[in-house]
Amino acid sequence: MKSLVVLNANTNSCTGQLPTTLCLSAPSFSVLKLSINEFSGNIPHGLGNCSMLKLLSAGYNNLSGTLPNEVFKVTSLEHLSLPNNWLEGALNGITKLTNLVTLDLGGNKINGNIPDAIGKLKSLEVLHLEQNHMSGELPSALINCTHLTTIILKGNQFHGELTKVNFSNLPNLKKLDLLHNNFIGNIPESLYSCSKLTALRLSSNHFHGQLSEKIGNLKSLSFLPLANLSLTNITRTLQILGVSRSLTTLLIGSNFLHETMPEDNGINGFENLQVLSMSDCSLSRTIPDWLSKLTNLRVLFLQSNQLTGPIPEWISSLNLLLYLDISNNSFTGEISTALMEMPMLKSDKTAPKVFFELPVYLFSPFIQYLKPGAFPKVLNLAINKFTGVIPGEIGQLRALVSLNLSSNKLSGEIPQPICTLTNLQMLDMSSNHLTGTIPAALNNLHFLFKFNVSNNDLEGPIPTAGQLSTFPDSSFDENPKLCGPSIVNHCGSAEASPESINSREEIGSKVIFAIAFGAFFAVGVIYDHMVLAGYFG
Repeated sequence: MKSLVVLNANTNSCTGQLPTTLCLSAPSFSVLKLSINEFSGNIPHGLGNCSMLKLLSAGYNNLSGTLPNEVFKVTSLEHLSLPNNWLEGALNGITKLTNLVTLDLGGNKINGNIPDAIGKLKSLEVLHLEQNHMSGELPSALINCTHLTTIILKGNQFHGELTKVNFSNLPNLKKLDLLHNNFIGNIPESLYSCSKLTALRLSSNHFHGQLSEKIGNLKSLSFLPLANLSLTNITRTLQILGVSRSLTTLLIGSNFLHETMPEDNGINGFENLQVLSMSDCSLSRTIPDWLSKLTNLRVLFLQSNQLTGPIPEWISSLNLLLYLDISNNSFTGEISTALMEMPMLKSDKTAPKVFFELPVYLFSPFIQYLKPGAFPKVLNLAINKFTGVIPGEIGQLRALVSLNLSSNKLSGEIPQPICTLTNLQMLDMSSNHLTGTIPAALNNLHFLFKFNVSNNDLEGPIPTAGQLSTFPDSSFDENPKLCGPSIVNHCGSAEASPESINSREEIGSKVIFAIAFGAFFAVGVIYDHMVLAGYFG
C-alpha cells in the first residue's frame, strides 16, 4: 500500500503498540486515526520517520510513558490528539511542532508548566490540557498564539493571577475553561475584550470581589459558570448579568454566603436562560417572583440555602422546567399542587434542544451533559419542613425519573397514584411520618433502582413479589411495624416473636443465605476484575 495517505481505525478493539511501519512503506502517509481502541505501551520512537504526518489521533487508549523526542521532529504535524491515556512527563519539546493547529493531551498525567516557548506555535487554535497534573502560572507568551479559539485547562493546579495574560490579544477566543485550579486575584478586565467568547468557565478558583459591568461586552456569551469563587453582592451581580442577552447557562452557586435572595423587580433580562444554579449560598428569604419571568428555564438549582415559605403558585407557569432541586432549605406548608401541574413533568415531551458550549458534569465525573434536554426529569424536595400528606395529584407527573421527598414532616399514607409513575428510577420518601402499608402496586415501577422508605411508621408486610424484593434491608429500616422475610420482623406472629429470631430455622436460613451471598459476591468480584482487566489492559 505504497500510496496510502489516510488510515482510520477509530473505535475498534485493536491491541498492541501503535504501528510505525506505515511511514516507511508509504512515503506520503499523513493521517493516522487510532482513537478508542485498546492500544498500550509507549508511543513508539519510529513515529519520527513519519515526515509527512499531519494528523495523529490515538485518544482513549492505554498508552503510557512520555512523549518521545522523535515525535517532536515531525514538524509537519498539525493535529496531535492523545487524550485520556496514561501519558506523563513535561511539555517542553512540544514547542518544536510549530505547525500545530490542535494540541489535545487532556486526561493524562502530564506535569510541569506550560512552557514560555508556547508562543512559537503561531498557528495553534485548540489547546486541551485538562485533567492533568500541571501547575505554574499561565505564560504571558500565550498571547502570541493569536489564532487560539479554545483553551481548556480545567482540573489542574495552575495558579497565580490571570492578569499577567493580556487576553485582548486573543481576539478569536471562543471558549476558556479554567475550572478547578488555583488562580487568584480579580477576574482580568482584558477577558471582556474577547468579543467572540461563547463559553467562560472560571468556577472553583480563588478569584474574589465583584463582577465587572464590562462583562456585558461579551455579546455572544451563552455559558457562564462562576461557582465557588467567593463573589459578593448577588443583587448587583444579577443586575450586571441580566444585560448578557445570550446567556443560556448561569451557575453562580457557592458564592454570596449568607446574603439575601434579591426580590428586586429591577432584575431583568435572562430571557434566554435555560439553566440557573444559585445553590449552596445560604441565601435567606423566599423564592423570588422575578424567577417567574424566566420562561425558557429548563433546570433550576436552589438547594442548600436558607429559603423559607411555601412554593409559589407560578412555578407551574414555567412550561419548560424539567429539573427542580430545592432540597436542604426551610420551606414550609403542604406540598403545593402547583408542582403537580408542571407541564414538562407531566409529559414525555422533551424540551427544545440547545447544546451546552462545554460539558456539564451533574451527578458524577462519568456522566456528562451537553444539552439541557438530556437532563433527567427530577423533583427534589428533600430536607425541608413540608407537612401534610403527599398529594394524590402526584400521579400526574408521569414523566418523572427521580422523586425525592425525604427528611420532611409528611404524614398519612403513601398515595396509590404514586404507583403509576412508571418512569421512576429513584424514589425516596424516607425520614417522614408516613403510616399505613407499602402499596403492592409499587412493584409496577420496573425501572426503579433506588428506593427508600426508612425512618417512617409504616406497617404490614413488605410486598415481595416483584421490584421491591430487589432492594436492601436499609430501604425499609426503622419502621417497627413492617415485616418481611429479609428484615428482623418476619410476618406472622410466631415468626415475629423475639424468641423466634434466634430459632434454629432462622439460623439455618442465615447460614444458607451467607453461603449463597458469599458465592454470589465471589463471582461478582471475579467478574469485575475480568471487566477491569479487559478495559485497562
